[in-house]
Amino acid sequence: MSIAEKNKGNLKQKIIHELAEYWINVCYLTLVFAAFTIYRRFILAAHDITYTNYGFAVIEAFILAKVIMIGDVFHLGRGLEQKPLIFPTLYKTVVFTLFVAVFTVLEHMLKGVWKGTGLMGGFAEFLGKGHHEILANSIIVFISFLPFFGIKELGRVLGQDKIQALFFQKRDG
Repeated sequence: MSIAEKNKGNLKQKIIHELAEYWINVCYLTLVFAAFTIYRRFILAAHDITYTNYGFAVIEAFILAKVIMIGDVFHLGRGLEQKPLIFPTLYKTVVFTLFVAVFTVLEHMLKGVWKGTGLMGGFAEFLGKGHHEILANSIIVFISFLPFFGIKELGRVLGQDKIQALFFQKRDG
């Protein structure tokens, strides 16, 4: 087998692995954001306000799953990997929550450019949400990242195959 054929096979495996990881991230984040969307709907329904923005959960999951993978490419949060698992889990959770916050601000600024209000107009729109909503969204992202990165760290230490076996294969009694 030539080097080119090996590289082609490795590239194909890497693409399949990255796509599988992306879809797992999307599914997890969709479930988390959908739960909070339903919660928001119920809270608003108590005040006779209709809320049907269910597409937000899916769109946000697609975007954040890609943001997480971009952060992985840049090796974000890889400073404490030799410590007990609680430290890299919390560290990655904090780092990626901040990364998502920066990305969200940039996203709003680019929307401002797109709408013709400019970078600062987009930033002002972001701040216009109010500090309560910004803080609530940040807490949701942080809390949803805790088990997400906890399981990822377990997979890094024990191996992904072991984690998959623990969750998805029948064990002997």
